[in-house]
Amino acid sequence: MKNKFHILHFEDFFHPDAGYQVNTLSLAQAREGYKVTIVTSELLHIPRFLTDFFGVENIQERDSLFTHRTGVNIVRYPLFGFYSGRAIFKFGIFDLVKKLNPSVLFLHGNDTFMGIMFLLRLKLFDFPFVLDNHMLEMASKNKFNKIFRFFYRKIITPIILKNNIPVIRLVNSDYVDKCLGIPLNKTTLINFGTDLEHFCSNAVLRNIARQKYNILDDEFVILSVGKLDESKGGMFLAKSVKHKISVNNHKKITFLVVGNSTIDDYGSLVEAIFTESENRVIRLKTQSYLDLVTIYQASDLALFPKQCSMSFFEAQACMLPVLLEDNEINSQRVCANNGFLFAQDDTTDLRRMIVKLASYNDIQYNELKISSRKYIERKFNFSDIIKIYNTCILDAYKKYKANK
Repeated sequence: MKNKFHILHFEDFFHPDAGYQVNTLSLAQAREGYKVTIVTSELLHIPRFLTDFFGVENIQERDSLFTHRTGVNIVRYPLFGFYSGRAIFKFGIFDLVKKLNPSVLFLHGNDTFMGIMFLLRLKLFDFPFVLDNHMLEMASKNKFNKIFRFFYRKIITPIILKNNIPVIRLVNSDYVDKCLGIPLNKTTLINFGTDLEHFCSNAVLRNIARQKYNILDDEFVILSVGKLDESKGGMFLAKSVKHKISVNNHKKITFLVVGNSTIDDYGSLVEAIFTESENRVIRLKTQSYLDLVTIYQASDLALFPKQCSMSFFEAQACMLPVLLEDNEINSQRVCANNGFLFAQDDTTDLRRMIVKLASYNDIQYNELKISSRKYIERKFNFSDIIKIYNTCILDAYKKYKANK
């Protein structure tokens, strides 16, 4: 059945070099023998804050390389534009999806503009839908969010519930219930996951990586991976590391900052502050998903100034404890002796926590490293998680066919 079963992922924004959910999920499904297609936007009208991170140069060749490596087909479709974080596809997108004739349509983002448009046209499609949701209430800041939520609860949620469309939650939050009116017991919580074979601690790679970047044995390397924009805390990070951070055990604090800055005054100022830092700051451009493992090996601690990314899981798989801002989700993520929190927007507290962690002796810190890896092995092993995804998708298909 697998080689005939066609999973179509519909995603507003997709980049073949990223390590986002749709990248890793589609790759794993293709490895298991499913036919997998990603329908996504052309990048012409995608905001620069998204495209600047990985770049859009030679995107067709990069798409083709992704397809060659993974077996996942990528179909790009033009946009009218991108408004309020939502892609608006040009006319004909629904006919395209029909023509591709998937066994199941996986709509990433049940509350995106296109997700809503597909749900309003549900009866026009001869295949089942599966939805997911990545949103947190604290990230839903649009000034029209009250109007939107009222519309969604009254019009869209009844369609989802009446047709028993699966909704997968990617974060352990009550957003879909509280804001969209979808009861939590009608959803499935599936955590993000990590390829534990690829992302793991490797002493040989560590020595090679630290030699490559001229990192000495007495340097305590704090890694930050991700966009250096406002949402990821680029300016907050730069200001936090501007002044010298000293540790009593004579370790030298070094920051390994990986990711492109925004191409504007904000990004220029962030880079200027890094350049002026009294600490050693190693700056690297954005790295491809599969190449990040070497970067993790060179480091001792993973720091996330604001929002976390998939690097949160990959870093810990490589035995890096994490340091996160204190919020409703992160407080749940450091419950296994795998990391610590610092007060939001508080550079003083962040620096205090860096000194605390760098001051641990080898035995204490090794316990944190082991706990970090075990935390990912126990809860975020992607080989286990992909089975849950596929079960949800196959169940939706079987129920749809049974009710035809």
